[in-house]
Amino acid sequence: MNESKAWIAGTTGLKLTPDEIAFFRDERPWGFILFARNVSEAAQIEDLCAHLRDLVGRNDAPVLIDQEGGRVQRLRPPLAPDYPSGSALGALYRENEEKGLRAAWLLSRLHAFDLLKLGIDVDCLPVLDVPVEGANDVIGTRAYGKHPDIVTAMGSAAAEGLLAGGMLPVMKHIPGHGRAFADTHHELPTVATGLDELAEHDFAPFKALSHLPMAMSAHVIFSAVDPKYPATTSGKVVEEIIRDYIGFDGLLMSDDVSMNALSGDYFDRTKAIFAAGLDMVLHCHGIMEQMTAVASCTPELQGKALERAVKAIKYKRKPDASSEEELRDEFRSMFEAVA
Repeated sequence: MNESKAWIAGTTGLKLTPDEIAFFRDERPWGFILFARNVSEAAQIEDLCAHLRDLVGRNDAPVLIDQEGGRVQRLRPPLAPDYPSGSALGALYRENEEKGLRAAWLLSRLHAFDLLKLGIDVDCLPVLDVPVEGANDVIGTRAYGKHPDIVTAMGSAAAEGLLAGGMLPVMKHIPGHGRAFADTHHELPTVATGLDELAEHDFAPFKALSHLPMAMSAHVIFSAVDPKYPATTSGKVVEEIIRDYIGFDGLLMSDDVSMNALSGDYFDRTKAIFAAGLDMVLHCHGIMEQMTAVASCTPELQGKALERAVKAIKYKRKPDASSEEELRDEFRSMFEAVA
């Protein structure tokens, strides 16, 4: 574990290029993240995950994916069914709380059935962002609802479903992306809301679930805390809000360092992320020139960051004895009833 560097890498295709093989062997990412461009059939995904772990010499090197359901779902039929969005689950919760919570747990448990057999062991879920009216649609239907209590309850059930299936969850996007009026893939949003309202609305789900092992940061400026830097590169937001107020002491990774919400070149971005106190930088696109810059100023995984990484991996449980067929039938019946 302590032979890793503090970053998570993406890759370009269905199998690794000779350049990627040499690079990952040298630069030893702690983990990897897969996208739709990396998946075609079950055997190919298993081979890719095994190859990535082999290159860094760690069988427990995490392989992440964004498999939420709705529009953010990297595995599609026939690898996995098209699943409903967070907002569809939230609508069920508003009709019947018990059913909604069961649906959130079931969907995550089914994600675990889909993913773990392929070698993917971390799902970037639950989405704990609480959108406000008029916010940019980058979160939109990915959210369970527009009330922090609903998001907290559903996010907790979703995380528990992943854990029950032997997967690790990643909360996103701490300390909250629901008030952003711009898409962070393209530009940097500023949230001018006061701290009391942020605490009550945006930060509440993260505070309630602060025991979870991993979280992904928001590329959002909270001007009540730091008018200059987004949470991802703000030492004040990390220290005062994420670590202190929210009480999250798990592994804190950046959202994708490639997003245009961040400024500067890849050296500057990466340095700023670590200077702010994050444990891990995430680079998604697999573009070699960018990865080289990121890796060149990424430190060895050590100290508190290493402790958190070790603890995160130990958080993983053995999958429970659930019947996949029974759970699929139960989940299907819920959504046929809704439809």
